Amino acid sequence: MPDPFASHAPALPPEIAGARAWRIENARSPLCLVQASGIAGDADGFARIDVVVEDGRIAGIGPAGGFHLDGDDLPRVDLNGRILLPRLVDVHTHIDKGHIWPRKPNPDGTFAGALSAAGEDREARWSADDLARRMDFSLRCALAHGTGALRTHLDSFGRQTAISWPVFAEMRETWRGILTLQAASLFPLDLIHDDPGAFHEIVSTTARYEGVLGGVTFLGEAPGERLDLALDIMMKAAAAEGLDLDLHVDESLAPEARTLERIADAAIRNRFPGRILAGHCCALATMDDTEFTRVIDKVAQARIAVVSLPMCNMYLQDRADGRTPRHRGVAPLHELKAAGVPVMVASDNTRDPFYAYGDLDPIEVFREATRILHLDHAGRDWLRAIAATPADIMGLDRAGRLEAGDAADFVLVRARSMDELLARPQSDRLVVLAGRPLDARPPDYAELDDLMHR
Repeated sequence: MPDPFASHAPALPPEIAGARAWRIENARSPLCLVQASGIAGDADGFARIDVVVEDGRIAGIGPAGGFHLDGDDLPRVDLNGRILLPRLVDVHTHIDKGHIWPRKPNPDGTFAGALSAAGEDREARWSADDLARRMDFSLRCALAHGTGALRTHLDSFGRQTAISWPVFAEMRETWRGILTLQAASLFPLDLIHDDPGAFHEIVSTTARYEGVLGGVTFLGEAPGERLDLALDIMMKAAAAEGLDLDLHVDESLAPEARTLERIADAAIRNRFPGRILAGHCCALATMDDTEFTRVIDKVAQARIAVVSLPMCNMYLQDRADGRTPRHRGVAPLHELKAAGVPVMVASDNTRDPFYAYGDLDPIEVFREATRILHLDHAGRDWLRAIAATPADIMGLDRAGRLEAGDAADFVLVRARSMDELLARPQSDRLVVLAGRPLDARPPDYAELDDLMHR
């Protein structure tokens, strides 16, 4: 049987790539992402499976060597124990900001520097054409790395609301059937009080484009009644429009960054019916044990999910000139998960003033999260954090997992174990969409040179 990784350039053989039905044998897949009976996990939490593909969908999944379908005389490919993943889910990104670093770098690496630089670039250059070019570039990066669904935040204040949302809507239609896209509005919650008309326009725009209502809750001052009232107004408006919430929360190590508990209280007080995703939550790591436990218990009670953005937060948090950072600046995912809170990790920003690096690669995010957050030696289901869990938060019940009847969307990697998966970038991975291999590589940065004024 052919081995797609027999050479340095992995590929499905022609008889597989062109077949209406074919079979994958001897794959290792995370047990936590496989919906099938009769399979068991190993010490890494992986299961040996066979998968039958027919007409672009998964016709069946079963234990390797012990799974048969009637008339199962199909061309087959042997993965020889290599890892087979579903296409992955990146639940927190900013593709409207992506790839502006060459023309607008962060002057000092700080959060304040990022805000200033991104704001200047937005005001000067974020036309519909500029956004479309950079968004498309970002999505081609994500596709090549094996992403199947992605949520982006869109700066939604001033004139940008009317520019960015139509561009995103066009992008979503262009990529439909290839990448599932969602968008969340992003604005400072003070705007709810300072400009109610602008807030209502954001709500109506988000609803019109079937988005998610989002905003920044910590703006440098300790929260009080003003934030509580803004959250009440926001949740009532979201509930009236049937919108979920996706908030930027306490992206700071400052002792004043204490809005997460206020969000949980508001969700409970308003009996908010939708999903709530809280991003960042860095300040949780600075609390004493009593406050820490109280806040996490409330987050669980309010059914709030949390996404950590470890690469971006490590870049920005606790940065000071001439001093080594002393705090990691990431949310305490172990404790949140133990309390029953759904937890995820995601890319966040990509080559912009908030994070100078990244390529919208969920496997890179998971690899770095494992090292930063010590996800190793702590259970066997952490891969859910870039697959099934964010898919659930996005309302995509057929994404981020492997199950009969789903689209035959896979990421095949050369690695055979968790250690091998995390030791290398897996840059020679093979992405399969609807049973067909993608001839996709990350685009060349030179494509954007004219936008960078080089």
